[in-house]
Amino acid sequence: MSDTLKSLSARLVEAAIKAGADAADAIAVQGTSLSIDVRHGKLETAERSEGTDIGLRVIIDGRQACVSASDTRDVTIAEMAERVVAMAAEAPQDPHVGLADPSQLAREWDIAALELSDATPDPSPAELEEDARRAEAAALAVAGVTQVQSAGAGYGRRQIHMSASNGFSGGYERTDRGLSCVAISGEGAEMERDYAGEGRIFQADLPDADEIGTLAGERAVSRHGARKPKTGAFPVLYDERISSTLIGHILAAINGASIARGSSWLRDAMGEQVLPKGMSLIEDPLRTRATGSRPFDAEGLPTARRALIEDGMLQSWVLDLATARKLGLDSTANAARGTSSPPSPSVTNLDLTQGAKSRDELLAEMGTGLLVTSMIGSSINPTTGDYSRGASGFWVENGEIAYPVNECTIAGNLRDMMRGVIAANDARMHLSRRVPSLLVEGLTLAGE
Repeated sequence: MSDTLKSLSARLVEAAIKAGADAADAIAVQGTSLSIDVRHGKLETAERSEGTDIGLRVIIDGRQACVSASDTRDVTIAEMAERVVAMAAEAPQDPHVGLADPSQLAREWDIAALELSDATPDPSPAELEEDARRAEAAALAVAGVTQVQSAGAGYGRRQIHMSASNGFSGGYERTDRGLSCVAISGEGAEMERDYAGEGRIFQADLPDADEIGTLAGERAVSRHGARKPKTGAFPVLYDERISSTLIGHILAAINGASIARGSSWLRDAMGEQVLPKGMSLIEDPLRTRATGSRPFDAEGLPTARRALIEDGMLQSWVLDLATARKLGLDSTANAARGTSSPPSPSVTNLDLTQGAKSRDELLAEMGTGLLVTSMIGSSINPTTGDYSRGASGFWVENGEIAYPVNECTIAGNLRDMMRGVIAANDARMHLSRRVPSLLVEGLTLAGE
């Protein structure tokens, strides 16, 4: 970790205490990113950014405020400290706001063991452009593809360091490299679009550009001739590409902020069954080579593997210090923050228990219903769990894909949906959220 970021975040904290803050924490982020887009085999856009951003939070008598800047001069840091102290003096008082007790802080960690950063040289713009060109060409080579909407490649390297007046100081570096392609089949009003994209921490782990482009093209062609499905009550299989959105609704419902407000459909469900027996949802922020991994949270607390849901039973909320104090509980080390905002609860890497059957085997078992590969918009009641979302995918007859569908709406209630969900065994192991395809019975479809 850069000594510059370490000293920079420490200077921010010192300036805040000098300006009159009771307590303060700071974050300094230094990063570079490069993105390339091609169209019709030619360079469309090339963007590069680099810089350092800093953020400072102060707490005065239970009142907090945050400021951020991209100027790291001493005069700017002094002005930031004076301004944020003045802002905090006018902020509403919250008895739950405060830094961690020093005894709670992470003291030792092994950043290298998490493998968050690729030590190989950063890719050149020419290398990224070549990846994007190859992906576009591979998509166009698929019979039935009429055009490629976009093909892009990108790379980023970011260093983060946090310091606080309670004695915490720590940081780490992340890298990422990605490639995506969006292909279109058909013409005019008959056009259908689909995509493929991959991202990895280590460049060597990224799939070949030809593979990504071909997959995007094949997906777009498979959607040609889409029409509305039948209306009625049918089973719905959420493809692995979008199944994590279902789990995302659970995560929103067990977030400490929602629980503290009483605006969650799971607010009274602690210790109750929310998934089928035998199914667990595990958070593991210490998984190797995973984009969500981190040795400590945004308040300096040590992270650890734990069960959010075990054997179908809800075990824990997702808490930072403030929401934990509001609920009379301990933080679960789930604080996250940016340079311009205070900490808030957020999850890291997730694993949902996989089933014993493949997606195709679940399709065969569902008989007639809908395979969803894309979601459009949403109308979710966070208090009741009433669920309604636009979707597209494929209609299934006699256990086999019959034709592509679009312009339909799926409706149900999340509590009922999740208690009867059936998991396939196709989760991709490199993802931060490893969630397989999920089959839900008896949802209401509004189509033709």
